[in-house]
Formats: sequence, structure tokens, C-alpha cells
Amino acid sequence: MPKSLLEQLPEIVREGRRQAERILESLESRHRVRLQTREWVLPSKDVAATDWIAQSQRRERLDGEGDTDWTNRLIYGDNLLAMAALLAGDENTPSLRGKADLIYIDPPFDSKADYRTKVTLPGVELEQRPTVIEQFAYSDTWSDGTASYLAMIVPRLVLMRELLADSGQLYTHLDWHTSHYVKIVLDDLFGKDQFRNEIVWCYSGGATPKQDFPRKHDVLLRYAKGSTWTYQPVFRPYAENTQQVGKVSTYNTGKRENLDIDLARGTPVTDWWTDVKTVTGWAPDKVDYQTQKPPALLERILTTSSSVGDLVMDFFGGSGTTAAVAEKLGRRWITTDLGKPACMIMRKRLIDQGAKPFLYQAIGDYQVETAKSHLGRGFRVGDLSEIVLSLYGALPLPAEDNPLRNLGAIVFGGRKTLVLADSPNKLTGDATLRKAIAQRDSLMGGWDRVVILGWNFEPSIGQSIAALNDPNLEVLVIPPDLLDRLRKKGGIEKLRGQVRFSSLQYLTLKPIRRERGGEGETISVALDNYVLLSPEAINLDEKNRGELIKVMNAEPLALIEYWAVDPDYDGKVFRSVWQDYRGNTANDGDALRVVNTARFEVSRKAGERRVCVRAVDVFGFEAEVVQTVSEPK
Repeated sequence: MPKSLLEQLPEIVREGRRQAERILESLESRHRVRLQTREWVLPSKDVAATDWIAQSQRRERLDGEGDTDWTNRLIYGDNLLAMAALLAGDENTPSLRGKADLIYIDPPFDSKADYRTKVTLPGVELEQRPTVIEQFAYSDTWSDGTASYLAMIVPRLVLMRELLADSGQLYTHLDWHTSHYVKIVLDDLFGKDQFRNEIVWCYSGGATPKQDFPRKHDVLLRYAKGSTWTYQPVFRPYAENTQQVGKVSTYNTGKRENLDIDLARGTPVTDWWTDVKTVTGWAPDKVDYQTQKPPALLERILTTSSSVGDLVMDFFGGSGTTAAVAEKLGRRWITTDLGKPACMIMRKRLIDQGAKPFLYQAIGDYQVETAKSHLGRGFRVGDLSEIVLSLYGALPLPAEDNPLRNLGAIVFGGRKTLVLADSPNKLTGDATLRKAIAQRDSLMGGWDRVVILGWNFEPSIGQSIAALNDPNLEVLVIPPDLLDRLRKKGGIEKLRGQVRFSSLQYLTLKPIRRERGGEGETISVALDNYVLLSPEAINLDEKNRGELIKVMNAEPLALIEYWAVDPDYDGKVFRSVWQDYRGNTANDGDALRVVNTARFEVSRKAGERRVCVRAVDVFGFEAEVVQTVSEPK
């Protein structure tokens, strides 16, 4: 007879603690998890602005880089790895162990939730199922119901406690599915005496009673890490009839002054919140995210449990309400999410809000960390390369010609193809392409063509491929969920014939112009074309895929969700000083398309400028192109 959840719980907590301890022990390792900065965002919604105030503010923001020792962060990737990286720190950022003043999390509740994303394009609305990485992460969370959910959350809660300051607090937002079990876990991890409140958030909305009372509340479990914590009471106004009674009583007693003050403050908010409304379909701050929480909810939490300048973290960022409210209330913030759509929504929301400059980061060596968790810490990159080559249908080359075990061969129809499986802990770029071409032309007497299979790519890879213009070179993407699928299927043989290696996407520009004007110069950038990677790689059914292909053929630039410009790209960190995104109607009134041109002022620079443009499409894929532009005469 299978064990009940109550019987499983002690082992779930023990294993979760062990998993977290392994991560904590690895923090000093040379191979610890790191974060890669994908973009340094200087929000600039005024894309068409010509007034001197907007332009000078943009220049001040750009010139002020490095003036502060803190930059807020939006991180894409598994929050367990993100927390490991934050705890480890690196040469640029010290460890944040014991630095968080407040953590709020709103983890997924319901195993039956359908997190499909609706993608609206001109003339059609597509329904995209979650990316395969998201699907596997979510199916892992609920594969064995609540037991799997608890196995997911326990090690994360342990790491959150490590990130909290001694005076820090944790709010865990739950509903009836798991709140009672998670409270037992939190009592164990934090100590039963550290429990401060069970807050009940009641909300209204349409519900028809059938066999049960409609469920209309969530629970927030509030814990303090140490013996002191921030608590700043908030008040809500008395009802009108209460105020009238209060005024009458003051005339009878003659004690007017103190009661007037009390009336002005209102009644203290208790642990029963009925005045915070959900985000409705017509709310001005609605961002079209299924589980979006109202700003008023986070405003109350941050106001009572943190102070200006405090560090607030949210590891299930979702629609970005925590970061948006923290920004508004003068708190520092870090937020993460595994979903690319969520990260796109958060980035746009913060730009729209005019946030201070922030970093958009991703997990470094993500595939390597995943491989270690699936194949054991002793795995070697060569092991993974052999798996990739086998699934592509290539036979490994002899050891003497293949010391890294990353080369294979396909011989068919009298043609010989060399196949190179690139490493997951590097970006496939121009150098790899040139090396592969040289191997094709010389190794073992030469080959007819070469195929490169890559995990991660330099954003300018499309430009590199176009510049080489080599018809006997092909570059394909290894499915990012490959390791998860291997684990699910139980081995290579069960997956053989089911893995699709897709082509890359790329962006092209018209010639960039520089014009002198006053003390600065004006940069003009125009998009030319966008080519999406194979539609087959996107999680769409056949009907939706057909509709997508129609849009791709008719209006490819309509697929761009967001694009940004760095006028002085150093080849390492992309600093976006200009952005536009779908939904920003300040310039063209079109919510379904980005503007195709950018024109903005920067400080004058002698000599060439290396201008970089980065675009993200509606499915979260990135492309980048760089142009070197001469100084205007």
C-alpha cells in the first residue's frame, strides 16, 4: 500500500534539505553557477521624444553607469539555480547571503492549470502551449501531485532562508491546494515560533455554487527569520457611519483632539484582507498574465514589512508586480522566472513604468548544470556530445581524430557530412563556424559539408552565417529540453527519431545613420527583415502553425515583440538606451507592431561607433546584429 502524504513528508523535507546542502557546499567551487548579463536596460519609453529634457535624462542615465553599487535584476531561468548564483556571488557582485530584507513568492498552485499563452498577431490570434522547458518544469512539480510540489518547494525555501537577513521576512502566497502542508514545512525550516501571521486575502468574482461553497480566498504565510523584523502598521479609513458616531462622541466627552487623529488614521489592517481587489479585465495595470496579482496587495506587504532602500526578492516573478511595486516604493529588487513570456512581460512593464536602469540576466552554463543534475556530477561534456551526435544520426569519428568526442559522420547518397556537436558551456559563434569549415576542408581527407549543432549562440550568429555565405555549412539548434526529455523517456533509444534540430533566426537592418546636431549626435536605425527559426520548433498545433507561416511570409517584422539599441556595444554587455515594444502606443498607436525605426540623441563620439540592435520575437527567441558606423563628416 503506497504511503500517505503525511508519511512521505518527513523524507521529502530531509531530501529537500540535502539537495539544498549540496548546492550550498558547491558555492565555493570553481564550477559554481553564475549569472550572465544579457542586457543592461536603461528604460526609455519616450522613443519619439525630441525635447531636450528627455534627451538629457537619457544621457545622464547612460553617463551615470557605475555611480551606484547596486543595480536591480530581472533573471530568466530556474529559480533554484538563480538562488545558487546569488548566494555564490562572482567577481563583479558579492554574495547576497543574508542580504534580503523581504522575500515574497507566489508559486504555482494547481496541477490542472492550463498555462497556454495567447499570441496576438495582425489578423490572427495564436494559442501557444508552454515551452517544453516550462512544461517539464511544471509536470515535475505536479507529477506525483502534492508530494512532487513539496519536493520542488522545500530546497527553494531552504535557499531563501539563506538569502534572508537576520531581520528578514518571507511571505509565501498559497491557496487551499497546499497551504496546510507548506505551513508544516515552514514551521520545520524556520521554527514554529517564527511564524508571524496567516493572512487571508478574500476576493470577489463570479462563482456558481454547485456541490461546494465557492472558493474565494488565498492565504499568505508570513515568517520572520530572527528575533527582530520590520512591521509598520497600515490603516484603512473608517466607514462613513463610524466616523459620524465618533464625531458625536467627541462632543459628549469633550476629548476631541486624540479621537480626530484616530479618525484620520482609520482602523488598523488585520490579518483579514477584504479590501484588496483582484485585477479585472478593465484594470489600467492589467498586463494579460493569467495569475497576475494586484499592485495593492504587494503595496501592503512591502509597506508593512520593508523600508525604503530595502532589498526585496521574488523568485516566481510572473507578471512582475513585486518588482513594479518595489520600484515605485523605492525598494531595491531582484525577480526571476522560468518562463520567457513572463520575463518579456516584466521587462516591458518596467520600461513602461520608467524604472531605474536594471539588469536582464540568465543562468550561465544552464545546460551544464542540468546535465550534472541528470547525469551525475562526474559527467563530461564529451558524454553529452556523444548523446547529441547519436540522436542526430551521426556515427562518432575514430578517437585519434576526435579527442573531444564531439565529431561525427553521416554518409548518405555518396555525400559525406561532418557533424560537430558544440559544447553547452560556450556560445557558438563566428570562431566555431570558421574552425568547423577548416575541419570540413582538411580533416580525414575532407568532407562535402559540415553541420554544427549548438546549445547557446552568440546573438550575432545569424550575421556571421550570412557573412560567410557558405552553402556547405549548416547551423542547427539542439532542443533546449533535450536532457529533460532523455530523463523522462529513460534513455536514448526511446527518444531516437523524435528529436528535431531546428534552424536559427536572424535580424537584418538598413544602413545606420549618424548625424551631428548641437553638442551631440543623432542615431537613426531602421529594421529591414526578421527571419524566424523553424516554426516546427515552436509548441503550436498544425492549425496555429499554418497561421504563423502566413504572417511570417506577409509581414515578418510583425513577429518582433521588443527591440533595443546599444549605440556603443563593447561586445560583452548589451546596454539598451532605446527600446520599443508591442503595446507601446505612444508613438504609432499600433498595439500589435513595434515601430520599425529608432531615432535618438547621444553624446558626440569621435571615430567609429559599433551599434548593436537586439530583437526578441513573440515566442521569446533573440536575434542580434551589429553595424560599425563611421563618424559623420
